[in-house]
Amino acid sequence: MADYEDYKEEIGDVLYDYGRGLYANITNRCPCRCEFCIRDMTDSLGSADSLWLKREPTVDEVIAMLKEWDLSAYEELVFCGYGEPTERLDDLLAIAGYVRANTDLSVRINTNGLSDLINGKETCPMLEGVIDSVSVSLNQFDAEKYTELCHPKFGPAAYDAMLKFTKDVQRYVPHVAMSVVGVIPVEDIEKCREIAAGLGVPFRVR
Repeated sequence: MADYEDYKEEIGDVLYDYGRGLYANITNRCPCRCEFCIRDMTDSLGSADSLWLKREPTVDEVIAMLKEWDLSAYEELVFCGYGEPTERLDDLLAIAGYVRANTDLSVRINTNGLSDLINGKETCPMLEGVIDSVSVSLNQFDAEKYTELCHPKFGPAAYDAMLKFTKDVQRYVPHVAMSVVGVIPVEDIEKCREIAAGLGVPFRVR
């Protein structure tokens, strides 16, 4: 059986430490091209040398990596890397199901909230019983500013889809929050804070 260094050599950094969490970088695909995206500034993050994948890992490969990793140091597994995790929603849920069944880790998705558009269907019900928390990137207070900042391939419709996802997912996932990047103007941050409050979710500036 391959060890993690073998997988890293073949695929790239899939698992990495960041802060107090263990992160899973399962894709580099994303429907947005955000002006502030960290992947345009650095290859490395946390314990990862490079989050640019040579190829996407299979579900079985990610599970094999998790079996080799010392999970006792973490409280949660976070799907977040140099791509939008819900680009691989079925695979993400398969990995999350393994984690929920075989470890004490909770499971979080850091997402742009565009899963329904990406997958062409309503996806929030699929998260029930598998995902413990979801953090949605809000990033601006209206569709025009969001589109200018994040350049979603779906155009301005992406903004309302993201808000709808945030509202809907609360019925299926225990913990939902929204965040914005600190590079936007303070007055825009405050307007975003009001939107999150209106949706009934916690808000943070990252």
